[in-house]
Amino acid sequence: MSKIYVAGHKSPDTDSVCSAIGYAYLRNQLVKAGSPYASTHKEEAVAVRQGDLNPETEFVLKHFGIPTPELMTDGAGKKVILVDHSERGQTLDNIDQAEIIAIIDHHKIGDVTTPNPITFINMPTGCTASIVKALFDFFKVEIPKEIAGILLAAILSDTVAFKSVTTTEFDKKAAEELAKIAGIEDLMAFAMEMFKAKSDVAGKSPRDLLYRDFKDYMMAGKKVGAGQIEVVSLDLLAEVKDAIYEEMQKVKAEGGYHTIVLMLTDIMKEGTELLVVTDDPSVIEKAFGKKLEGKSIWLDGVMSRKKQVVPPLEKAFGA
Repeated sequence: MSKIYVAGHKSPDTDSVCSAIGYAYLRNQLVKAGSPYASTHKEEAVAVRQGDLNPETEFVLKHFGIPTPELMTDGAGKKVILVDHSERGQTLDNIDQAEIIAIIDHHKIGDVTTPNPITFINMPTGCTASIVKALFDFFKVEIPKEIAGILLAAILSDTVAFKSVTTTEFDKKAAEELAKIAGIEDLMAFAMEMFKAKSDVAGKSPRDLLYRDFKDYMMAGKKVGAGQIEVVSLDLLAEVKDAIYEEMQKVKAEGGYHTIVLMLTDIMKEGTELLVVTDDPSVIEKAFGKKLEGKSIWLDGVMSRKKQVVPPLEKAFGA
C-alpha cells in the first residue's frame, strides 16, 4: 500500500521535524476513526526529513523516545504533505512530479503550486507546531505525552523560548497546554537544556555549521541564501567564525548566489551578528541601516530570520 510522506524543509530544524511527526500521527488517527477529513486519502502518513538532524532536534527526539524519521529528498511519484514551508527552494526535489495533499505552514506563502485544490493551512504564528496542536484540538484527537513533548520543544525552539518577535499568544497558550500533557513543569529550564544542545558546535565542519539551518530565496531575480546558528553565547563560535566565513565564500561561488547571510544569534544577549558575503554591500545597508563592518554587522534585538532578516532584505533587493 502506498504512503503519504509528511516532509519539512531542507536543512530541517526542530519545528520542521517535530511538526511532521505530529501531523503524521494526527492524520493517521483521523483515518482510523473514519473521519471525513481524511476520506479522500486513506494511506498511512509517514514523517520524513530532508537532511541530517541538528543537535537540538536529536536531543528532543531522544528525550521523548521518538525514532528519527527516515531520510527522503525526492518527491517524484509520491504523495506528500509539506509542513513548515511552501517554497520550491526549500522543498523536495522533483516536487512537480509529486502529488501534494496538504500544506501546513507559518511562513509567508511561497511559490509551490498545485493543479488541484488542497488542504492549505497557513497562520501567522511563531511555530508550525502551534498550528498542529490546534488541529489536534479542532478534531478532538488526544495528544500522546511524547507527541506533546516534541510539539512543545518545537514551539520553544522556533520562538526562542518566547523571546523572538514572531511569538504570539497563540504559541504561548499552546506551549502551556502541551507542557501539562508532556509533564514539563519548568518550561525555561527545559528550553535551556535544548539551547545547550543547539549550541554544540564541537567537531562540526564549517560547512555543516553553515547548513545547520539554511534556506534559499529568490529576491528580485537574485539567488540569496540565509542561514542561522543559535548559541547561548557567541564565544562558542569565536574559533570557527573565520572558517565559516571562508565556507560562505565558497558556497556563494559554487551555488551562484548574489548574497549569503548567516545569522550568528546570541540567545542570552538577544541579538545577532550577521555575517555577509555579497556582490553588493549597499543592499545590506538598505536593509538594516548599517554599513558592513568588515565581514559583519551587529543587529541588536534581531533573532528571527523569518520576520527580521528576510523581509528587509527582500525590500532592499526590490528597492
